[in-house]
Amino acid sequence: MHTPEGTKKTTTETIMNPTVLSRGRRAGVGVAPALGSALGSALGPALGPALGPHSEHPQGPWSTLVADLALVCGMLALQFKRMLNKELSHFSESSKSGNQISEYICSTFLDKQQELDLPSLRIEDTTDNRPAKKKDVARTTSGTMSHIQGVKRALCHTNSFTGERVPVHGVETPFEDDLGQMMTQIDTWGIDIFRIAELSNNRPLTAVAYAVFQGRDLLKTFSIPPKTFVTFMMTLEDHYVKDNPFHNSTHAADVTQSTNVLLNTPALESVFTPLEIMAALFAATIHDVDHPGLTNQFLINSSSELALMYNDESVLENHHLAVAFKLLQNDGCDIFTGLSRKQRQTLRKMVIDMVLSTDMSKHMSLLADLKTMVETKKVAGSGVLLLDNYTDRIQVLENLVHCADLSNPTKPLPLYKRWVTLLMEEFFQQGDREREQNLDISPMCDRHSATIEKTQVGFIDYIVHPLWETWADLVHPDAQEILDMLEQNRDWYQSMIPPSPPSGDKVTLEEGEGDEEREEEEDEAAGGSDTDLAGDASGDASGDPASAAGM
Repeated sequence: MHTPEGTKKTTTETIMNPTVLSRGRRAGVGVAPALGSALGSALGPALGPALGPHSEHPQGPWSTLVADLALVCGMLALQFKRMLNKELSHFSESSKSGNQISEYICSTFLDKQQELDLPSLRIEDTTDNRPAKKKDVARTTSGTMSHIQGVKRALCHTNSFTGERVPVHGVETPFEDDLGQMMTQIDTWGIDIFRIAELSNNRPLTAVAYAVFQGRDLLKTFSIPPKTFVTFMMTLEDHYVKDNPFHNSTHAADVTQSTNVLLNTPALESVFTPLEIMAALFAATIHDVDHPGLTNQFLINSSSELALMYNDESVLENHHLAVAFKLLQNDGCDIFTGLSRKQRQTLRKMVIDMVLSTDMSKHMSLLADLKTMVETKKVAGSGVLLLDNYTDRIQVLENLVHCADLSNPTKPLPLYKRWVTLLMEEFFQQGDREREQNLDISPMCDRHSATIEKTQVGFIDYIVHPLWETWADLVHPDAQEILDMLEQNRDWYQSMIPPSPPSGDKVTLEEGEGDEEREEEEDEAAGGSDTDLAGDASGDASGDPASAAGM
């Protein structure tokens, strides 16, 4: 591959330079700021020759630079994972709770296959002489593999509203006026979705989706009969598991409403077509349908039917998609019958891409790709998002839905705290089940040892804040208030961490930074021992990543 002299070397070697990475780490909380610092240092020299300071149409070997960016992004994702693992290893040595948190983050948000070469976080002997664990004896064994689990018999919902009249808000409720008042805030970040669930007769997803699709005029644009839309949404909502503390239709309604607000951001005005907007909203409504309240890793470890069906790859996400598209085939449920064949194929592809991206093990790769886009935009000197190909457009939409899925910590504190309680209860129920079946209890799923406050601080520092900070850069300054709320919530949970007893070998999330900086300086003095990772990255990135866990 031909590249301008010095370009490839500048991009790959600069981004892998431990001095650059360490300098980025010291710029803020944890490992996340290294992403921006490293990319900024690498992409500037790489793109400079091709982009003039005010150029809207870059000249020069642009296709070559784009290929280099793809290579850099893959290497960056791997290096970022290595750095995160190093920080979490340091943190895990500080306390038992720290080890749990680091294991939870690594088992949930890192792609297992791409991190096989990473050192183990466990500091104890990894040899396990215990008897082999029993498999999940309760897993579903009936039915054929061609049958989509979770799809119930066709449900008739025409009796949910009288005659041909669709209720004003899509659901029959004695609180129609109060619900209507709440729906005036449907475009507001931090709306009380739990209140909507109460006022909608426990149909929050149907009510929110109906309000959003009507508000955007999507039913008229794509010739969707209101009755068909409500029938499908009620059928979809019935296939969310009501007994799940967290992954139920209220969560789906929350993600749908959050997706709608993010699509309204001024920076994205007129960027996406009506079909793309509908695809994103539809993906949000279906993204966790028939979720069993268990993680991907549990389903894999217990050799469940779903894990066998989908070969351990994004098990839940594939299942959500299969169930949703199967439900469209129910009588009176096909809301896309008015689309052309090409529109339908395009929408299906976009929805599949977006829902698969909600697999939390894909988080680091998504973040690295988004950060690359942000830094490229900065170097180009353009304040406008120019998304002129499918890859760029779907990348932004994938991250948008991913942000909506990880938006609980950015909501008003009372809502955030309620979501945390619900999620932890779902985790604890899985842990109880693992204990009963003599399986290893997953990180943060043991109700007897989990540390909720410390978990949330680590979750924000290592996962949520880096993602939202990058999104805020992309749509600057539109998401600043969301980012401010996130940081306030983080500070509250930090203040709620019980003080540890005095001990020389225990540190908090924010302690020990001096030791880390000394370690970094020693690494720098060693002379760039990590710069040879480019070859490793190329090899590792070529594998087909396997899903590790789902949320």
